[in-house]
Amino acid sequence: MLWPKVRNWGSQKIAELQRRINLAQIIPYDMRLCETYADLKDKITKAGSPVPDNDLWIAATAVRHSIPLVTHNRRNFDDIPGLVLLCEAPKILKGQMKIGESEG
Repeated sequence: MLWPKVRNWGSQKIAELQRRINLAQIIPYDMRLCETYADLKDKITKAGSPVPDNDLWIAATAVRHSIPLVTHNRRNFDDIPGLVLLCEAPKILKGQMKIGESEG
């Protein structure tokens, strides 16, 4: 676990993280997951919306099993077709200006 080492977490916080990890369910891969990944990779590549492979495998798993993906990293998952995304981060629409930004 890299993050706790980098952030110098104490033993109590590391134990809580381990407890939460132990609650997670592991979803095995299968041929349909591989096909879902390939289909999504093809679609986003053709659309010019590349996604890092590790994030695309996560998204493909969610799409394959029809489960929502919960993330704080909306930017890497927004353009994936068929993905139900749960995220508190606001969606920035393409062409939308930020407050204080001027056109031109």
